Amino acid sequence: MASKDRILRLKEETRCNILDASLQIVKEEGWQALSMRKIADAIEYTAPIIYEYFSNKEAILLELTRKGYLILSRDLQEAKSKHRLPAKQLEAMWIAYWNFAFANKELYQGMFGVSTNCCEMVNKLPEADMPWDIFTEVIGELIGITDMESEIICKKYYTFWSVVHGLISINLLSRGFSDEMNRQVLRDAIGGIIRTIND
Repeated sequence: MASKDRILRLKEETRCNILDASLQIVKEEGWQALSMRKIADAIEYTAPIIYEYFSNKEAILLELTRKGYLILSRDLQEAKSKHRLPAKQLEAMWIAYWNFAFANKELYQGMFGVSTNCCEMVNKLPEADMPWDIFTEVIGELIGITDMESEIICKKYYTFWSVVHGLISINLLSRGFSDEMNRQVLRDAIGGIIRTIND
């Protein structure tokens, strides 16, 4: 039994090493540079061993994207839990979203297709719905609507997301202003949208 546990642990360790090496390559050279050969070289394995864990490069990209959504969802829940009022929760959650995008720039690019086309695979991931679920629950609470598929909730979510994602994208492409200016624009935008909900 101990031997079987050790084999499973080693397999999981190898799988994690493959994902870590993949993300490191992306950080250093960009998404377009990722290849099974480069991953194999980075962890000093042969390419066929990589294929034992992931059927192709797209499977690795999908797993990295899943990881990004799980981290983002965790960050959103943590931000939400620090406040009691829905308006404060929303503000904290969108700031956490912003912080996630810059702390995990390569994952964010993959998740949302900023300077890459990785996001085409997102429809295959149930984790991709997690941020939507967290945000819409709080938006619904603020508005006083329990139907999470409500057109009003959808519209408010996409208003928030369009502004925040747009500002992030501008900055990821190095076309933004200073950090201080960006944070002020972010807070003004979030506050303005929340006020439209409260009015």
